Amino acid sequence: MPRAILDESRLHPAIRDRVARLNHDLVDEVQAAVAAHPLVVVGMAMNPFPRKARRLLARAGLPCHYLEYGSYLGGWRGRNALKMWTGWPTFPMVFVKGTLVGGADDLARLIASGECQRMLG
Repeated sequence: MPRAILDESRLHPAIRDRVARLNHDLVDEVQAAVAAHPLVVVGMAMNPFPRKARRLLARAGLPCHYLEYGSYLGGWRGRNALKMWTGWPTFPMVFVKGTLVGGADDLARLIASGECQRMLG
């Protein structure tokens, strides 16, 4: 089933550009990192799950590129743009070879099964 996204035709023309530009710099930065690095973890300060994901990767000997945006105390608007772009509701967002694989618990399952290593080739 495809993910539901409001069709652009359902946005009033006066706000389309505003919607398109909303925190696009963060989305662009993450897209560039995902294109440039085989493993990317997108997180936020004060959240233990991005740290968990990075520790899992370190124990598996898999280096990652880490991006951090704000904390529980701020930066939520930028993170919200990332959530809307990916459809993933929490942090971290873990990308393997350009594919969003989920968060820390999802990554743990992929590493344990060997699928993460297979995805990396």
